[in-house]
Amino acid sequence: MASNKPIFFSFFFLLLFLSLNLQSSVSQTWIKAGYWDSSASLPVSDINSALFTHLFCAFAYVNSTSYQLFVNSSNEQHFSNFTSTVKLKNPSVTTILSIWVGRTESTNFSLMVNETSRRKAFIESSIKTARLYGFHGLDLYGVEPRNGINMSSFGTFLAEWRAEVASESRNSGKTQLLLTMSANRLPIVNSVSYPIESTKLNLDWVHIRAYDYYVPTLDRFTGFHAALYDPLVRANTDDGIKEWLKREFPADKLVLGLPYHGYGWMLVNSGDSGIDSAASGPAVTIDGSMGYKSIKSFILNYGYGVEAVYNSTYVVNICKIGSNWINFDDVEAIKAKVSYAKVKGLLGYSAFQLSNDDNWVLSQAACGIGTSQPKKHRLLVIVSVTVAAMVFLKIAIICYLQKKIFKSQGLWCALKMLVSWIRTKISAEKRHENDDPNLQVFSFYSIKAATNNFSNDNKLGEGGYGPVYKGKLPNGQEIAVKRLSKSSNQGFEEFKNEVTLTARLQHVNLVRVLGICTEKEEKLLVYEFMPNRSLDFYLYDPFKRHLLDWRRRVSIIEGITQGLLYLQEYSNYTIIHRDIKASNILLDYEMNPKISDFGMAKFFKKDELEANTGRIVGTYGYVPPEYVRKGQYSTKYDVYSFRVLLLQIISGKRNSSLYGCHENLNLLEYAYELWKQGREVEFFDASLDDSSSSCKIIRCMQLALLCVQENPADRPSMVKVFTILKNENSVAISIPKQPTYSITRYERKESIDVGRKKVFSVNDASITQVEPR
Repeated sequence: MASNKPIFFSFFFLLLFLSLNLQSSVSQTWIKAGYWDSSASLPVSDINSALFTHLFCAFAYVNSTSYQLFVNSSNEQHFSNFTSTVKLKNPSVTTILSIWVGRTESTNFSLMVNETSRRKAFIESSIKTARLYGFHGLDLYGVEPRNGINMSSFGTFLAEWRAEVASESRNSGKTQLLLTMSANRLPIVNSVSYPIESTKLNLDWVHIRAYDYYVPTLDRFTGFHAALYDPLVRANTDDGIKEWLKREFPADKLVLGLPYHGYGWMLVNSGDSGIDSAASGPAVTIDGSMGYKSIKSFILNYGYGVEAVYNSTYVVNICKIGSNWINFDDVEAIKAKVSYAKVKGLLGYSAFQLSNDDNWVLSQAACGIGTSQPKKHRLLVIVSVTVAAMVFLKIAIICYLQKKIFKSQGLWCALKMLVSWIRTKISAEKRHENDDPNLQVFSFYSIKAATNNFSNDNKLGEGGYGPVYKGKLPNGQEIAVKRLSKSSNQGFEEFKNEVTLTARLQHVNLVRVLGICTEKEEKLLVYEFMPNRSLDFYLYDPFKRHLLDWRRRVSIIEGITQGLLYLQEYSNYTIIHRDIKASNILLDYEMNPKISDFGMAKFFKKDELEANTGRIVGTYGYVPPEYVRKGQYSTKYDVYSFRVLLLQIISGKRNSSLYGCHENLNLLEYAYELWKQGREVEFFDASLDDSSSSCKIIRCMQLALLCVQENPADRPSMVKVFTILKNENSVAISIPKQPTYSITRYERKESIDVGRKKVFSVNDASITQVEPR
């Protein structure tokens, strides 16, 4: 019997290992958030933090004089202990400091947002305050576009906030703070809205305030303040969410707000009971607002047997007691709304506010929907692999005891292989359920039909990878199909790169990969179709270049900058494209630029600064010297390539030609020589006849020369480039050194014309905030 002990120990540890791995694999990333208001009566120690993944501590404020963030002295102790207290019941909970900027505080906030130095004061103090009190993020609550806030300035503020948070994280070695915001449903009145693109890029998520649509202090008729649907198209959450999605805001960055409060109206006619009934004003309380706990208590004490009714059409609960008409969300409505969020692919929900819950009834209902109710097919997978594991174990034990197959080491290896297989199955199922941005798999025949059997009439072009065809799906959607050439040496590696990388990159300035096809030994990539072709189609054509005036070119420069900034700073990994050039910048219907062709891209973790390769790839003239000489690449690779492209956008000149009176200078040398001599205008594209833009173009030219410096350390980061481009007055540009790959070297100590030291502004068509997808 003693000889059998090892197998039983192995069996025990395997079961333990399996249970732990299955548990972690099946769990989903799902935001379950709640707001705790310091002015409410709920002690921090009473919060059932086990029901939440994120807790918001509310509120901090903007100082009206210094515009720095501050916490009321009466709340300092509560805020200092908030994180440590809620972690006692849930060590993994994330805490976020919420900043109130609505109603009476909106003036201070708008004054801060609209002025650069005030933004800087707020941003620096907010990060310092969050770190001081031990919070993991910062949240804006109450931002409304109609409250006098310049939305362009607000977009810039978000970009600056994110950049400073990223910088602080790099310098301190601490995890980057989360940035979130509560926002109203769309559309906003008076056609004023949030800066959607900047919001997408710079915030981790947005809570939709899916409540307070109708309130008795403003509306003299009964209305559902938080209806999920409305057949008569009055204000409702579903229409608001659809509008956010229509504006290309990603669903997985939206969090649905759940109201733990309702409103009471005083009916003019006590015989009325429906929606849109005449009302004289608020009921029960001064403004009609009532927490869920208070509503349940009011019904119990004054309802005399009356019960609230659930309306599934609107997804609300209603109760009428005498002339008091009350609508709110009870357990049924909360469950339905959380289910809605799951179906829509939203990131999660956030409850406002926790002190209104009644013995955690609503929070438990929401939490149950968020994490329970596994789908039948996922349960089937788990049961199947578990049964398979038991069968495998039984066979393994028999074989071990009979000493026919397994040695002790062999058994352990086999068990590890089994666990790996199970985890792969569960992981795949998890990805399916979470609606991750997996690629659509097309059949070969559907692609063949869409491209008219890969007709030459549908052919858009051909590169090292293979030909590209235009296609049209049965639903009318136009696509571009890249087909791997069987003779391509680089194609298969590029195909793997595109599949692994671009499916998960979502940004308005990156071309989207819609799907793949690998049937019949084909390697096909399906992209969104770009009708206006590539940038080089216009830049080098003597007639078409006139379509690109300075404003249009600034817009293109801005878009490419934003795309690269996303790749380097704001995606999950640091991504280096390694082939930024005019032919890889595609233009959509509105001539907005999108970076394409990630076949040669490389990515590495955020804490890695550079890497090396033995295989040199890229396009001549765009490749930096350290890559050619040492195979070394970093984010400064794309900085170099982009600034070569920037010079081409300014000049309309090819990088492969020679220039100058003796035609012995490459494009970079030619640009530097003209800049050094104060003859920049000779470098400009002749079609740019707007003389008022010359200073702006010179500033771009100087920045471009700075970005092609031989030493990568001398090149600015994309964050710095963005800051220089968008700032009109206060950011000076360093004096560039002689570009790399020079035929003629200038002495570095040679005097530079005084005029070169002047700081110019780009902003005729101003480069504004960074915009994500």
